[in-house]
Amino acid sequence: MKQVIHTDKAPKAIGPYVQGWKVGNMIYTSGQLGIDVEKGGLADTVVEQAHCSMKNVGEILRAAGADYADIIKSTIFVKDLADFKAVNEVYASYFQGDFPARSCVQVAALPMGGLVEIEVVAIKE
Repeated sequence: MKQVIHTDKAPKAIGPYVQGWKVGNMIYTSGQLGIDVEKGGLADTVVEQAHCSMKNVGEILRAAGADYADIIKSTIFVKDLADFKAVNEVYASYFQGDFPARSCVQVAALPMGGLVEIEVVAIKE
């Protein structure tokens, strides 16, 4: 009961990985950079990148039959922890009710020069 998740509505993998996996009722997404799918590259600002990251996560979840309400754990990687407040505001806007468990860490660098990357674990019962 293991299935690769793929959608053309989120960026293609830029390395040897898939957009996500559905294993039973669990969904695991790969980290999503702030890539604007229509533009074909990173969005300009950390706020725009955070929105794109969350939208890309949402498209992968939808491809697996889930949505943001099904997220139970997320991990946010930021290049600069000074962006924590701005990213938090964007992130919070995608949820109604209870928030998932979450970690947020500053990293030395992200692929493609990204400013934020978000990955999630969801459960669809």
